[in-house]
Amino acid sequence: MSLTDPIADAITKIRNAYRADHKTVTVNHSNVNEAIIKILAEENYVNSYEIVDRNTAKKIYRKQIYINLRYTNTGEPVLKGIERISKPGLRVYVNSKNIPSVYNNTGCAVLSTNKGVMVDRDARVQKVGGEYVCKVW
Repeated sequence: MSLTDPIADAITKIRNAYRADHKTVTVNHSNVNEAIIKILAEENYVNSYEIVDRNTAKKIYRKQIYINLRYTNTGEPVLKGIERISKPGLRVYVNSKNIPSVYNNTGCAVLSTNKGVMVDRDARVQKVGGEYVCKVW
């Protein structure tokens, strides 16, 4: 099965896993997915992640990322929402002066810039714009 939008697939799997109160979720590996999940770990939306190489003996046929999801002490998910903004049919680009704030800076916007995938705060500091991939709150 080929995926036309692996980023949206990963975001949807994470969102659905939080809604179903799962502790872990597995997404297919890509460099952009790895960078987005690394940002989610740095921003404390997920506990940890692990990249697993393909292993046909264990029936893992493609490289995957295992994500340990984060919940509060009362059992509520830390990540309230994650939404894909720039899609294959409609790319959304922002410059450094027009980077949106997400929920009054309580969330974060993930941008794909020429200096790598980064959070909106870092992009404002470095004064770079790019593709507005998703927003997380």
